[in-house]
Amino acid sequence: MKRGDPESGSLLLLVSSRGVHVACLERILNLDGSYCWQRVGPGESASSAEIADFLARRARFDEDSWAIELDIAEPERFIAETTSAG
Repeated sequence: MKRGDPESGSLLLLVSSRGVHVACLERILNLDGSYCWQRVGPGESASSAEIADFLARRARFDEDSWAIELDIAEPERFIAETTSAG
């Protein structure tokens, strides 16, 4: 959805299922230097206008950010596995 700098910038995953928005995940740097995924932005069933507004606000904050849309059959399972700390 949005291409950022090849070597820097935040990474956002916009997760949907059959075209319906489920969640936004962002890769966050922890204090110990490791990365984890955290839910951010518009919640479940957000409209495309809400998502576009969120991405526009993020782009003003971080011009180098990446936004990748994933349309997945089992989004909650993917989110649970991606955001688990293990």
